[in-house]
Amino acid sequence: MINLVDTFSDFKSSKNIDRPTMVRVLEDVFRTLIKKKFGSDDNFDVIVNTQQGDLELWRVREIVPDGEVTDDRSQISISEALAIDDSYEIGEECYEQLFLEDFGRRAIQAARQTLISRIMELEKDEIYKKYMERVGDMVVGEVGQIMKREFLIIDDATGHELILPKQETIRGDFFHKGDMVRGIIKRVEMRNNTPAVIMSRTDNGFLEKLLEQEVPEIEDGIIAIKRIVRLPGERAKVAVESYDDRVDPVGACVGMKGSRIHGIVRELNNENIDIINYTSNESLLIQRALTPAKVTTIELDQEKKRASVYLEPDQVSLAIGKGGTNIKLASKLTGYEIDVYRITDEQEVEDVDLDEFSDEIEGWVIDELKRIGCDTARNVLELSKEELLRRTELEEETVDEVLKILAAEFED
Repeated sequence: MINLVDTFSDFKSSKNIDRPTMVRVLEDVFRTLIKKKFGSDDNFDVIVNTQQGDLELWRVREIVPDGEVTDDRSQISISEALAIDDSYEIGEECYEQLFLEDFGRRAIQAARQTLISRIMELEKDEIYKKYMERVGDMVVGEVGQIMKREFLIIDDATGHELILPKQETIRGDFFHKGDMVRGIIKRVEMRNNTPAVIMSRTDNGFLEKLLEQEVPEIEDGIIAIKRIVRLPGERAKVAVESYDDRVDPVGACVGMKGSRIHGIVRELNNENIDIINYTSNESLLIQRALTPAKVTTIELDQEKKRASVYLEPDQVSLAIGKGGTNIKLASKLTGYEIDVYRITDEQEVEDVDLDEFSDEIEGWVIDELKRIGCDTARNVLELSKEELLRRTELEEETVDEVLKILAAEFED
């Protein structure tokens, strides 16, 4: 005979389901079993002991004189009651214990499948709920399996399987089976009715959690991380603020001789991390965001959220950065579209006002160039073709023609 007790004993040690929930599910399953056999469960007690791994089923009926039973679901004759226990008397409640074998093999088999299904669903719900509450938290796990598009990671704390998609890994991440990997829980989604916990190492939150681990002042609330922007594996900028005048937020985050930041940089495969002082002064924030470049002058258009930044020629490449990474991150951090201009000595360099070319260049083209701050021929020639295309609404052919006309002026 199939034993339902053994079935739920297998689940009673489950870490994912609390005891009251387990008891409720078991009661529901057994009451369903009773309803199918007796038509109602109104006069039955189901006692579940998850610690011992057993259960008791009792049928409770009022004892009435022989021949006066009007409802055999709630009443039992005195003669039947005495057959169960010879100490019963009329008017008392008769407790009759039932056993699973009384329900038949087929009913027990169906109840067992229902029980397994319900518990598995509960476990899925609990896993989903538990990890949803941990979204954004740091997690450490062991690489269990390497697949084409993702790594399967075993959560070191719970033993549950996590998913680290390869697009959520940093450039230079190469893992082998058994390696320990850190990341944050980015999201939890349902795949084929099963919760899938997605990890990330590229999310800004991962850098934030690493900083919290390395910098006690952040965890203690003395220093706040105001903004983070990243190009994972390449460069990141972090704006921090101190709530204690005695604490330098940048120095605290970097540590003595870079001791705190170096560990984070290694974890992120040598991602270059700039830590800057946050300020509500937008002009000063842009200046700091363009580190390591030294800005000479900044002009802001707060309505259009554009910033014109003027630098000495030797500072321009530093402001832009390799592949434009520095200026891209500075724009993201500050929320301003940043345009970079070289400062030139107009007294030493011959120049020609753009209006002088009105016979060769259409007026609307000259207006478009003036809109980005180019009033003279040399202003335009100091910008690359790519930068002109990015900052203006001009077509490539038009830009080529303008550059050709302006360059010819100085060749002559």
